[in-house]
Amino acid sequence: MNSMAVVRADDAAKVRIALYDLVRYGHMTFADHARKLEPTFADNILVHIMKSPLKACCLAAAIVPLEDPPSMAIGRLRKIHPPAHVIIVSPRHEIYHELVNYVDILPEIDLTFEQGAEPEAVRQTAEAQV
Repeated sequence: MNSMAVVRADDAAKVRIALYDLVRYGHMTFADHARKLEPTFADNILVHIMKSPLKACCLAAAIVPLEDPPSMAIGRLRKIHPPAHVIIVSPRHEIYHELVNYVDILPEIDLTFEQGAEPEAVRQTAEAQV
């Protein structure tokens, strides 16, 4: 695990689509399963990393360990437009080491979509890239 992605959104569907976008369009490799994160904890992670107050709190959140190095993950993230706020947490952030120990106890998120059915927001993201 080289880095972690914290995903914050208004609802769980946007979190799932953003995670899907990271793999499909960002070509990121998950080191483990995506896990559900308490929204307030995700907000605190953002405040800790950005060192500035929040503009808006999230209502759903997830965290996923990445195989990709932080600089590569950030570069790829800039090229896509997921329907959620995604923060890449690297080992240079103090909170990273706390999250490494914490992430394994969180519940997994089921990311399976119906076969042949692509979420509307995913389709819109793909169209925006063309």
